[in-house]
Amino acid sequence: QVQVVESGGGLVQRGGSLRLSCAASGRTFSNVAMGWFRQAPGKEREFVAAIWFGGSPIYAESVKGRFTVSGDNQENMLYLQMNSLKPEDSTVYYCAVRTSGLPATLQLVLDYQYWGLGTQVTVSA
Repeated sequence: QVQVVESGGGLVQRGGSLRLSCAASGRTFSNVAMGWFRQAPGKEREFVAAIWFGGSPIYAESVKGRFTVSGDNQENMLYLQMNSLKPEDSTVYYCAVRTSGLPATLQLVLDYQYWGLGTQVTVSA
C-alpha cells in the first residue's frame, strides 16, 4: 500500500502563486510516476500535470506555461508550482501515484493506483 498526502493549498489573489506538495509513503519502491489532478464540484476529475520519474513532465493545455511539476524520486515527493493563478483554477487538487511500469499517458484517472484526499486551492478575483 502507498499513502499519499497533499499539502500547500490555500487562498490566494488572482495572479498570485502557490506551491503544492505531495508526499508518498509506504511501499514506495515501485513508484514510477506521480501526477496532479483537480476536480470541481459536479465535474469529472481532470488532469493537470504529471511526471515519470526520470522523464519529462507533461501538462494540461490549461496550465502550460503557468504551472511547473517536479518530483524527487528518492524522497517520493511531488511538487506543483502554480503561478499566475486564475479564479478558474480554484478547486480541490489531488495527487496520484502510479506503480505500474506499463505504458500510460499519465493523463487518465485510471493510470494511477493511489490517491490522496486532496487540498483546496482558492483564487480570489
